[in-house]
Amino acid sequence: MSTIVARQPLPESRSSTGFRLAMLLPGGLVTFFLILFALGLVVFLALRGNDGSLLGAGFTFANFITVASDPLYWTVTLRSLAIAGLVTLATVVTAYPVAYYLAFHAGRRRGLLLFLVTLPFWTSYLLRVFAWKIVLAYNGVLNSALIESGIWSEPTLAFLNTPAAVIVTLAHAYAPFAILPIYVALDTIPKSLLEAASDLGARPFTSFRRVVLPNSMPGVLAAALVVFVPTVGDYVTPALVGGPASTMIGSLIQAQFGKANDWPFGAALAVAVMLVILAVVLVVRSADRRFGSRT
Repeated sequence: MSTIVARQPLPESRSSTGFRLAMLLPGGLVTFFLILFALGLVVFLALRGNDGSLLGAGFTFANFITVASDPLYWTVTLRSLAIAGLVTLATVVTAYPVAYYLAFHAGRRRGLLLFLVTLPFWTSYLLRVFAWKIVLAYNGVLNSALIESGIWSEPTLAFLNTPAAVIVTLAHAYAPFAILPIYVALDTIPKSLLEAASDLGARPFTSFRRVVLPNSMPGVLAAALVVFVPTVGDYVTPALVGGPASTMIGSLIQAQFGKANDWPFGAALAVAVMLVILAVVLVVRSADRRFGSRT
């Protein structure tokens, strides 16, 4: 049985499309120029020397040379990519079953469950991170539960201030961002494709592997990017639940703009990270196109 992928564009009138574009144009232009201005300012700062002033003095490539030649920044960048990759993998793997249930089995409870999925957006990100700090702390919820159950006799420091704590906290924080795009991709799969697969004698697992999974891959890739990109530069979570072994590139950038007061070098680090993330995004887009052409 070959893979079945939907390629059915939804009919839409030209007037409706033009109206939507006209409504989106002002906000899109403002957003574009704000992003362009911000990127230009960061690149401008990255090419300045540090003389203690806000905008630096003179143009130089010394900041980029330092970033490229110092093993410390390569090590921290690779660690950030590894942590972000593990967070993305854990988030997508846990989000897919939730999105699948919402799309195909939630029924009348779908609206309520979607509301519960979006509920974390109503709470502060810092509160959610602090909640995990309480759970993983030496005298926290997890240690207390293990001691009460008789598994351990005394608390341990193995949970907090570790890369694992950062991964778990980030995966929980970004789970809603992964659930929603996957759910949208699953919900838009034409039911006729599933019925056709069933009529051809496909078992549920075969139908999932040949029909559901290929058609949901755009949502999966979108979810992966939505989680991966902000996770690479996160500095709040490593500072609160991580330790020295969990330092990420965002922490170094924040330190340059803060305590070190070296804005040009911080901007150079930011540009380097953006280029790395851009390379990852291009690779994912290339994989998406190859996957789409094969299916």
